[in-house]
Amino acid sequence: MSTVRTDSVIVAGAGAVGLTAALVVARAGVQVTVLEAGEDLANESRASTFHPPSLEMLDDLGVLDALMERGIVSTSFQYRDRQTGPIADLDLGILAGDTRFPFRVQCEQSKLTPILLAELQALDNVTVHFGQRVVKAETTEDRATLTTERGDVFIADWVLGADGSNSQVRQTAGFTFEGMTYPERFLVASTTEDLESVLPGIAAVNYVFDPTEWLVVLRTPEHWRILFPTDQDTPDEVEIDPARIQARLTGVADLGRAWDVLHTTLYRVHQRVADTFRKDRLILMGDAAHINNPLGGMGMNSGLHDAVVEARALLAVLDGTGSLDELDVACEGRRQVALSYVKTITHDNWERLRQTDPEAQKAYHDELRALAADPDRMRNHLLNTSMINSLRLGKPVAVLGGAGA
Repeated sequence: MSTVRTDSVIVAGAGAVGLTAALVVARAGVQVTVLEAGEDLANESRASTFHPPSLEMLDDLGVLDALMERGIVSTSFQYRDRQTGPIADLDLGILAGDTRFPFRVQCEQSKLTPILLAELQALDNVTVHFGQRVVKAETTEDRATLTTERGDVFIADWVLGADGSNSQVRQTAGFTFEGMTYPERFLVASTTEDLESVLPGIAAVNYVFDPTEWLVVLRTPEHWRILFPTDQDTPDEVEIDPARIQARLTGVADLGRAWDVLHTTLYRVHQRVADTFRKDRLILMGDAAHINNPLGGMGMNSGLHDAVVEARALLAVLDGTGSLDELDVACEGRRQVALSYVKTITHDNWERLRQTDPEAQKAYHDELRALAADPDRMRNHLLNTSMINSLRLGKPVAVLGGAGA
């Protein structure tokens, strides 16, 4: 057991969000300590889409080129009907006047974290501790204290809590985390099958409508992922049984043989937002601050935006060019994005994909076709779905009666 006074910033969590925040702060010359619960960087990664604003931020940090070498550029995404095929393709190139990167990059976040870690370890003002799970967080007006599972105590001027949806920084420091749990669980199956040959015309990202079983189909560098909604009441062992998974995949496309399945993940989905993102010297970001359903790929991206916006606001406090009030404005701004932007869009996506009324679904399909044929409306739609408006405006502009997928 030891006590360490850092006189600087501690980041709890070495995921994409925590390491991004650490790099922003460390590049300004501030002493940074990162505490990670695992013995190494996490390999499991649900997030796999990087939106244009995230690409801009990573480019500003000098790590985008390395990420793009590991990823796939996706210049469009598609809405499909499970029975009849493509409904509408939306071309992200229409955003060329709005962003330096009018496309998505498909790449697991587990490929970003080693890039960020290498950048941090090249700096002499950064210390990274693995195997240091934070179990308690306390704060006063002038310092924050973290206690780890090993019994070590770290005292800092500021703590950035990026320790995930089960954040001990959030839970033990008394933040609340209100919201809801979705009725379905989500099952993700990863496969090396060539889906472009069995589902002609698909894009790298596809939202598939069906009144019985909607899907999300997306590509990553090494494989494809298929997301299935899954009944909340069946036992986990039933849903992850290989025969059951093969039956569901055969429903996507009958290959005349078993699908090649790399791995499957079954998880529950929540929408929750912390009551505040700052309490004295503790600042929350990413999944520690807010969680949402994955439809639209906004969870990791909004976390990266939290990391950059909040870290920059903290740096202004540290160098005397900003105030605590301005830091609170930045944190509350990110909280409002989580409440009124990310939550709205991802929940609308879920509502539309699970629509069972044939007439309502047909009307929405017609709207999507009209959207794809109208450059101005498509641009407005993509400003929302690409999260550009979340940084410009803090709330989505209404299109299609809502934000869309």
